[in-house]
Amino acid sequence: MDSIKTIFRIGTGPSSSHTMAPRRASIIFAGRHPDAIRFSVTLYGSLAATGKGHMTDKAILDELAPIAPTEIIWKPKVFLPEHPNGMKFEAWDALGTLLECWTTFSIGGGALSEDTDENTEVYDLNSMNDILAWCNETGCSFWEYVEKHEEKDIWDYLSNVWEVMVSSIHRGLEAEGVLPGGLGVQRKACNYMMRAQGYKGSAKSHGQIYAYALASSEENASGHTIVTAPTCGSCGVLPAVLYHLKMSRELSDKRIIRAIATAGLFGTVVKHNASLSGAKVGCQGEVGVACAMAAAAACQLFGGTTAQIEYAAEMGLEHHLGLTCDPVCGLVQIPCIERNAFAATRAFDANVYAMFSDGRHRVDFDKVVKVMKETGNDIPSLYKETSEGGLAKTYKSK
Repeated sequence: MDSIKTIFRIGTGPSSSHTMAPRRASIIFAGRHPDAIRFSVTLYGSLAATGKGHMTDKAILDELAPIAPTEIIWKPKVFLPEHPNGMKFEAWDALGTLLECWTTFSIGGGALSEDTDENTEVYDLNSMNDILAWCNETGCSFWEYVEKHEEKDIWDYLSNVWEVMVSSIHRGLEAEGVLPGGLGVQRKACNYMMRAQGYKGSAKSHGQIYAYALASSEENASGHTIVTAPTCGSCGVLPAVLYHLKMSRELSDKRIIRAIATAGLFGTVVKHNASLSGAKVGCQGEVGVACAMAAAAACQLFGGTTAQIEYAAEMGLEHHLGLTCDPVCGLVQIPCIERNAFAATRAFDANVYAMFSDGRHRVDFDKVVKVMKETGNDIPSLYKETSEGGLAKTYKSK
């Protein structure tokens, strides 16, 4: 499996697949052809279907247009066999000679298809059952397995990740007004935080978690800096749960960062054995995985055993199976932002449920990952980030 660094990418929203990865691809292609006199980029499938709402064209033009005139060609009905998020880059010289034709794919979480070819295997185990067995045999926890296999800078990297997460929450709680995109969606994080103060007990706790998730997600929707966890569209879930626990239980940053490592490990297992791409498996691969990651992190911070942590993560993903990706107008706003808030509280509840148990259960995390992949393959493309079905279609029909 790859490094957990690939789960936590720092960048700008609103979409890891549709904004972050195309920008990365454009930077790579621009570096190869700094003297080109013309560029052309063809977007296929899901990238073309919701690219304008996700600002895919802007991300590409920001990098290529300063070098040479760039044409964006949209082909939403053409799906390349390798992946729904296909991109073809072409560059020409002054004589009209085609310098290069490069086809790449945005495979989820800000990653490009080339990344899987370039990365070396960091982890020797690829399933959660095998990792759990290693933990039981050695007496170590999940974060110690991460520490054993990652490079020495992993804690500095995750410390930076945590700082960016916290910063996105702070900015989001202060910001007010309408989100860009034309839907007229008002920012809600500030109001939810204020209203949460008027409650006590679990209602106050849930309200605060809602506010933190909304803050990060609204920052993402505004195109500001966030951390994929595991994607831009699900970036509010893990930070919300962790920040709530830090503020309510006065946890040290060191413990929080170890919990992020555990969360990243669960996300990496899903990435390796299934997908994190909404265009590939629907929102179950984004918000569903984010919920599993947050549940695992919370359970570790509550002192859960490795079995309880795995159980919490399993519930987080299991109860999002079949969740479609149907963004209204291709924007990461409706229903994405609200889903982050609900998934964050669901992750918290999955942790509590697991802590009441002894960690034993019939359906393990690996089986749920397998089912998620199969379910994703069975979901029609209308419901996988094309804005042609589900809530997106209902909104269009009004």
